[in-house]
Amino acid sequence: MNLLALVTASSAYLSTGISSLEAASVDPSRPNVVLIVCDDLNDYVEGFGGHPQTKTPNMAKLAESGVRFTSAYSNVPVCAPSRGSFLTGIYAHTSGNLFWAKWYDNPILKNSKTLMEFFKDAGYTVEGSGKMMHFHRRSDWSEFANKADYGPFAFDGKDRVAHSDVPMPYNDIGPVDGSYGPLEKIPFEGQYKPGSGWVTGAWNKTKRFNYSDPNNLDLTPDEKNAKWASERITELAQADSGQPFFVGVGFIRPHTPLHVQQRYFDRFPIDELIMPIIKPGDAEDTHYLDVFKDTMKGPKYFRDLVASYPDMETAILTFTQAYLACVNAVDECIGQVIDAVEDNGLSENTIIIVTSDHGWDMGQKDFLFKHSPWEGSTRIPLIIHAPRVAKAGAEVKQPVSLIDLYPTLIDLCGIKGDNRKNEKGVPLDGFSLRPLLVEPEAGQWDGPDAALSMVYGGQKAGNFNPEERWNPAAQNWSLRSADWRYIIYNNGMEELYNHQIDPLEWDNVVKQHPEVAAKMRDEVKRMTYLDRLAIRK
Repeated sequence: MNLLALVTASSAYLSTGISSLEAASVDPSRPNVVLIVCDDLNDYVEGFGGHPQTKTPNMAKLAESGVRFTSAYSNVPVCAPSRGSFLTGIYAHTSGNLFWAKWYDNPILKNSKTLMEFFKDAGYTVEGSGKMMHFHRRSDWSEFANKADYGPFAFDGKDRVAHSDVPMPYNDIGPVDGSYGPLEKIPFEGQYKPGSGWVTGAWNKTKRFNYSDPNNLDLTPDEKNAKWASERITELAQADSGQPFFVGVGFIRPHTPLHVQQRYFDRFPIDELIMPIIKPGDAEDTHYLDVFKDTMKGPKYFRDLVASYPDMETAILTFTQAYLACVNAVDECIGQVIDAVEDNGLSENTIIIVTSDHGWDMGQKDFLFKHSPWEGSTRIPLIIHAPRVAKAGAEVKQPVSLIDLYPTLIDLCGIKGDNRKNEKGVPLDGFSLRPLLVEPEAGQWDGPDAALSMVYGGQKAGNFNPEERWNPAAQNWSLRSADWRYIIYNNGMEELYNHQIDPLEWDNVVKQHPEVAAKMRDEVKRMTYLDRLAIRK
């Protein structure tokens, strides 16, 4: 049996059980949906146990009327494959869309409906703006306003660059990951660089970002998308068409470059900022660098940041201030969208979800980036406001993942149908979170006990069958249960962390608990088809 057949069979086993009836809806009382997706947002959100000084009052307010999933995880902690997975409801390892390929060229995903397509076929008005899919496809939406824009960027008159105030060698990383600072600090101000300053726009459409003073500036891309969403929700409410809507809003921040107004930085004075907890030598019992080169972004960014300042504490606090400022800024944008729902009397008939595509490590294990197998990169905030269903103000500790969003939304909206366009598509991999929304502490959820994440390791490794399109044994897998995190790399090396006593994942105890490692290794194999293919263990 080839891998595609195995994938299809396994997906059917994991399927939510959605029938093959044609997606359609004639019930005008079906709830509206507002899906808000941030980029690179880790647990630095109030109520999620991250940085104690974070300021996210709008997300906190939403959680009071909904449910916080405090053990929610990204299935692939990097932008493109994460979004390609959760917005199609299909694991990356099911489709083989593992890393930076265009999801709509994938043989499985192009024959399966995205979440947006499913709602369109069900009679919803489906509109969006900002960064939803990493690779945008206009046809998935009824209307789409603004494509992803990571600006404002520093500009030296010829190219986008890191801000001139960012010290070397971190500045050398470049205009996206190597730049942070308030918009009031105009790049190259006072230097003779004609045309320098701030720019924004897609990579091939650079345009001036005007900044004269705090009261005279262009809207940032996130502010523009918040304004669009607020106005569009108001228009949809006033249209009174009886047609439910699905609005997707993709905010960039806190993705780099970390550029927002000074007022956000001022809320986190460095001399009052608490240092993220980083244990010296914490990377010594890990195996990331046994698989990846130390020139990979996570280790390199950490080294370059620390080398740019007198000491590690100054370096990490400077970056943390910029990150928290961007989290606070995006929270204000989220609040603007939520307010539009409330101000138009839609709160009792609108599902609102706030989440992120993955997290971000803040220097733990000498790693400053996403795409690690550890808690910082994989854990995400997830808040679901589901009127008449969710137990307001509750917390769910059961590990879940982004793969469960698609089946949850179509369940909550009462939509029946097949997510497959034809026999080349595959069923959904996730499970509806409805039971956990209704009974957060004791809901009888049909999903797995642990959340699965994958860090890309290449297309081939070990014994590879050339008839298969890709090999799961080439990847690096991380499995998070309520009490444990287990990691197995593609060279067979393992890590195990006991979250009951070690929530910061300081001590790899795989040798002390071989029975736990063996059980979780078997679960990884079952969930990823590794039990049917060779793995070096």
